[in-house]
Amino acid sequence: MRHIAILRFSALGDIAMTVPVVDCLARQYPDLRITVVSRPFVAPLFEHLPPNVDFFPVDLRKDYVGLRGLWRLARQLKRHGVDAVADFHNVLRTIVIRRILQFHGLRVAHIDKGRAEKRRLVAHTSHKRLPSSFERYNKVLAHLGLDVTLNFQRLALPASPFIDELLGPRGKTEYLLGVAPFAAHRGKIYPTGKLAEALALILEQRPSTRLFVFGTPREMDTIRKEWDDRFPRIVFVSDTLRGLGQELQLMGRLDAMISMDSANMHLASLVGCPVVSIWGQTHPDAGFMGWGQMGANIVQQELSCRPCSIFGNKPCRFGDYRCMQKISPNIIAAKIDEIFTGKKPKEIV
Repeated sequence: MRHIAILRFSALGDIAMTVPVVDCLARQYPDLRITVVSRPFVAPLFEHLPPNVDFFPVDLRKDYVGLRGLWRLARQLKRHGVDAVADFHNVLRTIVIRRILQFHGLRVAHIDKGRAEKRRLVAHTSHKRLPSSFERYNKVLAHLGLDVTLNFQRLALPASPFIDELLGPRGKTEYLLGVAPFAAHRGKIYPTGKLAEALALILEQRPSTRLFVFGTPREMDTIRKEWDDRFPRIVFVSDTLRGLGQELQLMGRLDAMISMDSANMHLASLVGCPVVSIWGQTHPDAGFMGWGQMGANIVQQELSCRPCSIFGNKPCRFGDYRCMQKISPNIIAAKIDEIFTGKKPKEIV
């Protein structure tokens, strides 16, 4: 094997979880060429990996539509010199791609997502810790004969003058706290009013803390007025930054992050930022914890109804989303305080 293609098209958090695996593969097999095939906007995730990694952007809704488009993509990968395929996604599109390439003699392997054991987890017939997505991705590589030790540290990002200018000089007691209040589904979102209470408690202890809120412009519009009025040292990241690359740069400079079970948890993890993660319908034991994050920084209520969903997309059977409502803002504030107490602010100028 000289050249492997790794397929993963969605979602952002799942794509981010491929990065530690790809990085370790590249470092431990420096003579192996690795092509990551994914959506164009995630390219910054792979820009700072070892030189034997390249990125192949694919827009499945524009340039590679339908069966004909997938056939063309498979042919392009073969012409690219690919001789093995690791399907980290295992959905209809990637199944078609890998089978075309397998027909042409390429070695292929695909992820086992563990759907049956995840169903047992949410049905509460079994509650054991399931393999993480990192482990599942690594098993795909093992099926191709690639033995990889997962020892990723963090992305090594170059200095960013733009982020330096955004942050400016820092005081000796100034902490930078990221906040990612939203997720794809309601079952994974802590009420923003309660989150604001947690932030107020944090600022009461450390008034010089600066807040950087991550999310889409539409999401920011739902909290902007209240939070702008309440927190004077706040930056809505979507107003200032453009693209995933700049967001990673900023996250790498933060002292801590508060996040839901969402893509932002995984992005912050890639740059070594400690994350206090808040879990509702979903559960860390399903295998979606951020890389290198400490169990002590998990915030959750151990209710008999949890977990009720792997993705957080089910209506609450009680209608009140008590898994989130019962979480006290004090717990979140206390965990951030523990992180801040155990470290000095980064890069004091």
